[in-house]
Amino acid sequence: MKTTLATLGLILAAPLAQAQQMEHSTALERGGQTGSSDTFSGTVHVAPVFDPVMNDVSAGEVTFMPGARSAWHTHPVGQYLIVTSGTGWYQEEGQEKQVMRMGDVVFAPEGVNHWHGATDSTPVTHIAIQAAEDGSAVAWGDLVTDEEYGR
Repeated sequence: MKTTLATLGLILAAPLAQAQQMEHSTALERGGQTGSSDTFSGTVHVAPVFDPVMNDVSAGEVTFMPGARSAWHTHPVGQYLIVTSGTGWYQEEGQEKQVMRMGDVVFAPEGVNHWHGATDSTPVTHIAIQAAEDGSAVAWGDLVTDEEYGR
């Protein structure tokens, strides 16, 4: 009987011993940086939301000031954009530019060449969520020209 109770106690305690704690971080703790002029035009602030976890998935909060945008790029596993404030534009290569507004979710499938950013008169902030494949979550292309942006 004592052995059975001891075994039962160990079985019940095992998940507790392996339990992890929830984590909390503030925007100030996570920091951020100005977007590189190699991959962005205009004033852009990029801040990590969380480091790559769960199958190399990462997320960043990206704020574009009016007129700012990403370069053309693709994602090997796709990308979700969750617009948290403002109004912006996104465009898939060969398609018309589209509007994205606070509350919208935009999905770019794997390998689809696209760009996204603010409109010419309003800022936009979105959370970008993407997974890495072979250590890379994005393949950057050329900067979006003023002519392409203005279409």
